[in-house]
Amino acid sequence: MDMATASPLAQNVPLGIVLKLCAVTLFMIMSSLVKAASDTVPPGEAVFFRAFFALPVILAWLALRGELRAGLKTRNPWGHLWRGLLGSTAMGLMFTGLALLPLHEVTALRFTTPLLVVVFAAMILGERVRAFRLSAVALGFVGVLVVLSPKLGLLRGAAPVGSGEVLGVAVTLGAAAAAALAHVVLRRLTRTEGTAAIVFWFSVTASVLALATAPFGWAWPGPRVFMLLLFAGLTGGLGQIFLTSAYRQADAGVIAPFDYASMLLALAIGYTVFGETPTLVMLAGAALVILAGILIIWRERRLGLKSGGPARAATPPG
Repeated sequence: MDMATASPLAQNVPLGIVLKLCAVTLFMIMSSLVKAASDTVPPGEAVFFRAFFALPVILAWLALRGELRAGLKTRNPWGHLWRGLLGSTAMGLMFTGLALLPLHEVTALRFTTPLLVVVFAAMILGERVRAFRLSAVALGFVGVLVVLSPKLGLLRGAAPVGSGEVLGVAVTLGAAAAAALAHVVLRRLTRTEGTAAIVFWFSVTASVLALATAPFGWAWPGPRVFMLLLFAGLTGGLGQIFLTSAYRQADAGVIAPFDYASMLLALAIGYTVFGETPTLVMLAGAALVILAGILIIWRERRLGLKSGGPARAATPPG
């Protein structure tokens, strides 16, 4: 969840790539578990299980690293609160989208987050955005339109779209926007807070905020659904650990593109587990979004190398 970047003297790029791929796999498994439980429990309840049952894994990891005390200390509690509020909102909206759309479509639309980070960083942080990144953002949004074209009726002979799918698109794009705003807050938060604090307090804040949705209609999960949600929390916590460890082993600009391996996993899991088959139009749009994201990451890395500093991740870790 932090944008921790490895010291040049301590880099192990192959290990960083392996850890990133492990994290991507764990997060995709987590999303699949939540999708499998989405018919039974509301999104707020799923967010609670995801955040709360990640805590034991995170606490054990911090204790083993000797960072437990550091993880409990913070200089910016309000920053953690805003980060938790935006991150929890993004998670809840994404979980809603998983209940309404195929796994691969949610994954493709989630890739708009780095595009929106560029826009929000310019608007909120005053970062200068040149023509190259603006062009990449425009390319990404063209890809989004291609993905959505059947649902928007832009293609002749497109099948009728139900209100559930329209809502699914809206909440998934809302999740991407909330995640991008969370990333902008995270950029400020990392100036005073360490990795351990950000990882720990996000899980705590998300658990409390998600618990506040209980009066709005939680469902008591049966044994099967409870196990699905329990493992979603555990795999999410493990994913956090692998992701944070990956960014300690290699620069963000090197390993961030491997996040797009989640598209292949979404296609495989969606087809084998949920019986979802993507269209060629959707795949073409997803390819454009992924290309735009990779171009932004590449540009971030180039700017980082020129300035002598580390490249920033184009997508919020975790």
